[in-house]
Amino acid sequence: MTGTDQKTSPRKYAFLNLGFRPFFLGAASFAFLSILLWMGIYIGFCDLQFSHFAPVTWHAHEMIFGYCIAVIAGFLLTAVKNWTEVQTLHGYPLLGLFLCWLAARVLPFFGSLVPLESVAFFDIMFLFLLILSLAFPICKSGNWRNLGIVGILLLLLGSNIVFYLGILGILQTGTHDGLYSGFYLILALVFIMGRRVIPLFIARGVDSPVELLNWKWLDISILPLFLIYWLTELTAPFSNFSAGLAGSLFLLHGIRLAGWHTLGIWKKPLLWILFLGYAMITLGFALKTLSVLYGFSPFLAVHAFGFGGIGMISFGMMARVSLGHTGRNVFDPPRSLFPIFALLLFAALIRIIFPMLDPTLYRLWIILSQLFWLSAFGAFLFIFFPILIHPRIDGTYG
Repeated sequence: MTGTDQKTSPRKYAFLNLGFRPFFLGAASFAFLSILLWMGIYIGFCDLQFSHFAPVTWHAHEMIFGYCIAVIAGFLLTAVKNWTEVQTLHGYPLLGLFLCWLAARVLPFFGSLVPLESVAFFDIMFLFLLILSLAFPICKSGNWRNLGIVGILLLLLGSNIVFYLGILGILQTGTHDGLYSGFYLILALVFIMGRRVIPLFIARGVDSPVELLNWKWLDISILPLFLIYWLTELTAPFSNFSAGLAGSLFLLHGIRLAGWHTLGIWKKPLLWILFLGYAMITLGFALKTLSVLYGFSPFLAVHAFGFGGIGMISFGMMARVSLGHTGRNVFDPPRSLFPIFALLLFAALIRIIFPMLDPTLYRLWIILSQLFWLSAFGAFLFIFFPILIHPRIDGTYG
């Protein structure tokens, strides 16, 4: 055993013991503060103007490369330790990585006092260092099957570089291509990790034995088809071909969800939040098809993918990992999780479904969804802040 594996006399704080702690706390705090600020901009209460890009561009970029990447970093720095049995970043090196992420989030607010190149440096350097931090234990342990995840992070790094090259005026379509590539790469990562963990969590988490259906032909077909969809979205997003791909992906993911469904999940908040999050992504493909064929707003599909799907899945995973990796029982979680998860579900439904029911109240639906989002993440921080900063309840390091 290494010193970090043994039971030790715990210190008062464990904020830097493992990656999920600072990055989940940072992601949840940023999700709350950035949407609070975006709400102020949206309703006209806050007239914030960034020197380097429009507020809507800041909002899109920061939800992808700020919030989502922080959740991914916290999850992977924790999961890779389990997969490889090699200690991932902790202590001051972990603090340095976290501060690099934080600097990229804060510096845009200094406007022209901080050059865009400085913001880009910290943002790109964070992803580069994260990739190295994950590749080292994977290679050291010979856990080659997980190098594919490092490959996706490399593509995310490339997407962020393309985004900044667009903002700097070097690549004409760089801003658009970088944002949408980053967005769809995160969805691809959700598909890969969701296929691994969601059926596993369901099978272990329901109260009675269950045999879930996982078809190999689905696993083989979904990611290549999604790759074609991603490339089509960059080149011909409103084409019939794009609509056909989205419709096909809707059917494939719908079949996958049907194979994963069992009635027992509805008694378990940590299960239904993941299942419904995946269902939101599936709905997003249907909405994309409708946007091309019948003129639905394309932003409904975008927010079904992001606000509903990625938002709910990341929220559920942060709660589960935070409980499990602090020594708590994920099969008997706090009862407060149900209303917190319900708040985020209502936020997604209001943002995605209600505008289709009554478009004349669109502004009201956006503000209500923002309020529900803020309530969910505010409650999450209230409950999980002490869990994330204090040592494990079993006395072990992590």
